[in-house]
Amino acid sequence: MSSILTNNSAMVALQTLKSINSQLGKTQSDIATGKTVANAKDNAAVWAISKVMETDQSAAKTIQSNLNVADATVGTARQGAEQITTLLKEVKDLALGATVSTADFGKIDTDIDGKLSQINAIITGTQMNGVNLLRTAGAAAGTTTLTAVGSLDRTAAGGTTAANTITVATVDLQANLGMAANDGTSTLFTGITNTTTAAAMVTNIETMINFAVNGAATLGSAGKRLNDQANFVGKLSDSLKSGIGSLVDADMEESSARLQALQTQQQLGIQALSIANQGPSAVMSLFR
Repeated sequence: MSSILTNNSAMVALQTLKSINSQLGKTQSDIATGKTVANAKDNAAVWAISKVMETDQSAAKTIQSNLNVADATVGTARQGAEQITTLLKEVKDLALGATVSTADFGKIDTDIDGKLSQINAIITGTQMNGVNLLRTAGAAAGTTTLTAVGSLDRTAAGGTTAANTITVATVDLQANLGMAANDGTSTLFTGITNTTTAAAMVTNIETMINFAVNGAATLGSAGKRLNDQANFVGKLSDSLKSGIGSLVDADMEESSARLQALQTQQQLGIQALSIANQGPSAVMSLFR
């Protein structure tokens, strides 16, 4: 039955065309934004997951930067400890030179005092961003412990996070080398006046060298840990970014193919609607 009031064919064609236009608009949006889920309206669950992952990825990049700064701070202290080790070797050589009775004890003692003053200057001056890992802890020493967040541990997608911190304490070369007075002297060095005092000093300097070597090794291990953690967090950030992409990024090849197909369907839908709209006018021919 034909009717000039109700055109069922046109209604079907119109609904089909609306559906095609809706899909075409979504596909064009996917291509323009590069995302299949650009906002919460597209897919609320996936969007929420991706946003949580984005915050974790952003936090991981910040943590990586902080760990790199912490590694540089520890590296500064390690270099100071290594330089002190070198100076103590020179002090040991000077003391050994005084174990012969023909040595100029006064000159050797003066040279050693100069190197001890240099060591003290390294201890008090080896700091980065106000953190000194060679001094004895105390109000006058400033910050002598380094703490950095190594990761944020999330137990569930919507749960809270817990900070996993890395702490590096001072190796306290100031006290271990007997330089707590900050006057360029050491309680372990009482002066060289003869071969006997020189031989005694060699033993004390060996003790000082051992403290310096152990301190440098401890800082080296801490620096390696910070560096490894920074590398891991960097890889974690990349992994999270890849995961976010797999959730929300559009498949450009698929979207391109779908766009062409929908454009063709749109043209056919328009043509079908045009044909359906011609139906009532065809009834007019019956009245001629």
